[in-house]
Amino acid sequence: MKRFLVNVGSRIGIARLAALACLAAFLALRVIDPVIVEFTRLKTFDFYQYLSPREPAPLPVAIVDIDEKSLQALGQWPWPRSSLAQMLGNIGRAGGIAVAFDMVFAERDRLSPQEFIKSVPDLDPKTRDDLARLPNNDAILANVMRQMRVVVGQAGRVDTGPDGRADQAQTPVALLGPDPQPFLLEYPKILRNIDVLEDASAGRGLFSIYPDWDSIVRRAALVAVADDKIQPSLSVELLRVATGQNAFAIKSDDAGIKSVVVGGVEVPTDRNGRIWVHYTPHDPTRFVSAIDVLDGSFDPAAIQNHLVLVGTSATGLLDLKATPLDPAMPGVEVHAQILETILGQSYLKRPNYAIGAELVIAAALSLLIIYFVPILGALPVLLLGLVLSASWVAGSWYLFTEQKILLDAVYPLFASITVFLLLVFVNYRREEVRRQEIRSAFGQYLAPDYVELIAENPDSLKLGGERRRMTVLFSDVRGFTEISESFKDNPQGLTGLMNRFLTPLSEAITEKRGTIDKYMGDAIMAFWNAPLDDDQPELRACHAALGMIARMNALNSIRQTEAEAAGETYWPLNVGIGINSGDCVVGNMGSEFRFDYSVLGDAVNLASRLEGQSKTYGVTVILGENTAREVADQLAVVEIDLIRVKGKQEPERIYCLIGDETVAAGAGFQKDKVSFETMLEAYRTQAWADAGTQLAELEHSDFDAFRRLAKLFRQRVEDFQISPPPGDWDGVYVAQTK
Repeated sequence: MKRFLVNVGSRIGIARLAALACLAAFLALRVIDPVIVEFTRLKTFDFYQYLSPREPAPLPVAIVDIDEKSLQALGQWPWPRSSLAQMLGNIGRAGGIAVAFDMVFAERDRLSPQEFIKSVPDLDPKTRDDLARLPNNDAILANVMRQMRVVVGQAGRVDTGPDGRADQAQTPVALLGPDPQPFLLEYPKILRNIDVLEDASAGRGLFSIYPDWDSIVRRAALVAVADDKIQPSLSVELLRVATGQNAFAIKSDDAGIKSVVVGGVEVPTDRNGRIWVHYTPHDPTRFVSAIDVLDGSFDPAAIQNHLVLVGTSATGLLDLKATPLDPAMPGVEVHAQILETILGQSYLKRPNYAIGAELVIAAALSLLIIYFVPILGALPVLLLGLVLSASWVAGSWYLFTEQKILLDAVYPLFASITVFLLLVFVNYRREEVRRQEIRSAFGQYLAPDYVELIAENPDSLKLGGERRRMTVLFSDVRGFTEISESFKDNPQGLTGLMNRFLTPLSEAITEKRGTIDKYMGDAIMAFWNAPLDDDQPELRACHAALGMIARMNALNSIRQTEAEAAGETYWPLNVGIGINSGDCVVGNMGSEFRFDYSVLGDAVNLASRLEGQSKTYGVTVILGENTAREVADQLAVVEIDLIRVKGKQEPERIYCLIGDETVAAGAGFQKDKVSFETMLEAYRTQAWADAGTQLAELEHSDFDAFRRLAKLFRQRVEDFQISPPPGDWDGVYVAQTK
């Protein structure tokens, strides 16, 4: 057997054999149809409806809505049924063809005079007799219902509570074909209306809507089994009553339900008696406020010759459904959309051959790829695949928009693309594996020169380190936690934003021959003078920092324009940078199983602390003394403080990097630098008045860094004037944070 497989593999090719096995697995997976496959398919159909919803049409369906306005005017639900009787009478007088209640009246009206007597036992006999002689609210509503075509709603129940009346009226159903009950959705029991209302109604229909497993209502059952009997849905029963028919019919075969016939219209369904609802966006013109109908202030044209559904959109009454177009559509509007789908015959169809068609397309696309990849190569086949895939997607879209047929475009594409990627991987992995491993491991965070050095000499990948004088840079995005919170519902957007700013910041580092040690969320650690020698590591690190600032400013400008165009909130990104130089150990650090090229040492820790202090001082770049000493004659650098950072006993003289060589040569910088140095000397000698004089000038500097520093030291001077430092104060500021 093993020899046979080897011979087959040699004739067909290992790559093709693996691809065929992959294709077979995908075809089997589609037949099994696990949740993830169904989820993708349903979301595709949702997307189609979102892009091309049903066009609104003047169909005779209206909703009398118990909305927030009605509740505010008439009080909390339930209302007295005498009020519902008045509202129903007004609908009839306006010319409504038939009315269906998207609700159930399972208990007697507690506001009827006879029920009210029971709740007030201390009434005097005369009052009790007077109330008892008043008309019953349920009887009032029933009398109005007998004069109209009214369908009462019933709810499917999954509990096994007490049964209703044994002689409950049943809507007749004609069965054209085998028994459909095994294919229908089933509810063990029915929640019915009180007898007087059931007897007065012209029909009874189930308003229960069973959503898909993700709680979205895409399909609705036109018939179901409840209490061991076939029951029509509210929409079907309303159509039957409105057209004066005595029964409805179900056509079925051995595969399940084919259609439901009601009012002379044959409605095609799936094998379970459901239709795919073709939605329009939420349409306020369907709705007439219940209070307007009750007080007669509505336009009769909105009701005349219409099928009328009575339901609620009020949030507190909890009848909201998620649909492909709306996460919170009133349930009564879903019933209206079902009616409009039937009346307009705008059915979405998922034919029985759909699964077979999708399997054939997936197999055809994949087999073409399997045949041509080894012959033509990856790129030509990729172009061929793109053409075939685009044709299939266009065909699926055409069938939806023109024929209302639902065929899944995604799964065949996913299967064929996966087969293509597998072929590419198997065909070229051996030739590319060594170089790919090196570039994957190091290309994202090492200088390009070093990546090539390792690619030429992989044996250099071993544990160990050497002592070198290094320049280390730490950067961090200011306020990124708050920015992240704005993306809590959009993690993909946050990832895209991070990639968008980390890329240019990294480019600024690698362009100056820096090595990126690691990414820590939104933070970057980089170093210079390893693995390749660098004769100016401090200068290149400072130029990299200035390049990072320039690129971040350019990115902010683009993002602000995009946010304004999209009407979104703009969150600026600002970076803080710390740079320090000193002796470190650099090399491959870690274990024999996993290691990274990294740097360790006190100078590294100080660089991290300096980056943290950039926020305290309100400046972008802070340099350690060793770094500043090497670049002070070339760049715009000024000493800003003597500080004792967390974790260190000896104070460190720190500097601010304000600009490049051009800025350093400018008269404005030189003037402000002298003023700041004079202020700093007065500050350290506790000459507060002299320090204040210099700060007054610096507060109007053309440089934002000097203005921010002036504000900081102004606060310190004022605090020391109120509470002078101790007599042995040495001018050192003790950092309170890292």
